[in-house]
Amino acid sequence: QVQLVESGGGLVQAGGSLRLSCAASGRIFRTYAMGWFRQAAGKEREFVAAIRWSGGSTLYADSVKERFTISRDNAKNTVYLQANNLKPEDTAVYYCAAGPVLVTGANEYAYWGQGTQVTVSS
Repeated sequence: QVQLVESGGGLVQAGGSLRLSCAASGRIFRTYAMGWFRQAAGKEREFVAAIRWSGGSTLYADSVKERFTISRDNAKNTVYLQANNLKPEDTAVYYCAAGPVLVTGANEYAYWGQGTQVTVSS
């Protein structure tokens, strides 16, 4: 069983930065890919970024490339999402997820956190 707990969300002005964290419990964390997804009000959940268990490969949505960076610390069972140059359209609930393969599809991720709200004001 894997439990995921996100933190680090909040209210920030456009152009600002936030670092989201996702703390995982369970040994399986160190062998699973980790992903970040987000869901804005009235919209479907969308892929943001993902990282392989080894940290050697990453994927990003086009909308966040060059602004967001995903990383992980397997010793701390934690994955991070550094979000820079935030825009109002980045406003959403951000979820972390764990799954066996590095993919962008939400259906491939078996475990999900409860989410953390990110609000970007203009």
